[in-house]
Amino acid sequence: MKNFSGKVAVITGAGSGLGREFADTAASLGMKLVLADIQADALEKATDELLAQGVEVLAMVCDVSKAAHVEELADAALARFHGIHLVFNNAGVGSGGLIWENSAEDWEWVLGVNLWGVIHGVRVFTRAMLECAKKDPSFEGHIVNTASMAGLLNAPAMGVYNVSKHAVVSLSETLFHDLQLVNAPIGASVLCPYFVPTGISHSHRNRPEELKADGSPTNSQIAAQALTVKAVESGKVSARDVSRMTFDAIRDGQFYIFSHPHALGGVGERMEAIVQAQNPPDPYAATPHVRDILRAKL
Repeated sequence: MKNFSGKVAVITGAGSGLGREFADTAASLGMKLVLADIQADALEKATDELLAQGVEVLAMVCDVSKAAHVEELADAALARFHGIHLVFNNAGVGSGGLIWENSAEDWEWVLGVNLWGVIHGVRVFTRAMLECAKKDPSFEGHIVNTASMAGLLNAPAMGVYNVSKHAVVSLSETLFHDLQLVNAPIGASVLCPYFVPTGISHSHRNRPEELKADGSPTNSQIAAQALTVKAVESGKVSARDVSRMTFDAIRDGQFYIFSHPHALGGVGERMEAIVQAQNPPDPYAATPHVRDILRAKL
């Protein structure tokens, strides 16, 4: 996708973090915006700021884990703007702790947003974009699914999150191949950010009441949360930087988007261990002090 001006971008998780920056970048390129978020106040603030700049915006409170919400979002976008060209399946949440200590509610919440949200987005918006392409021979589109470096690595005490993001990488690679198979005028990318200062380390603020776990968090969950907050908030690459990288990748038709390419060394080690049928490499080989901190708190 080369041309953005006058086109329509749909962004989930648009009220903060990466989604908010995607909205700003898209607006600067002259795009019309469809913004979705589960947090109504953040969504309203983002919408008001963009409208004040003269941007055409449609905003909807949306729980991406629910198929009906995503379908309603697509219907509203088509009714308002009569087309969809760029989709960011971006909404995400985080949860940590030793994998056997995660509750059924933990799994349902994280997989509901991180995985089912992308599944619904791909299922609903790809079909809508293909219909748009049938009506417009010059149509060009692109879908970006936000995964994580946790979709290519498996850090301890992040099991639920890791599983959700690995699945998003797999879904996105398959989407890329399927679009190529039918010669669709739609590109696909998977975004794998590492530690970028966003609100994801505080995503429990939007956790539905019916999916809140009973009882107090375990030591491993407390420790994982503390380490995640520190790592995310100390990140040197900003959400704005990642947004710019992402739009550059869309222009170039680039599938894998990495905010921190240096982290790919660990991915290479993991892949080599798989090929050689070796045990998974030590994720803390270069930072043993992090493992020691985590162990001390368990």
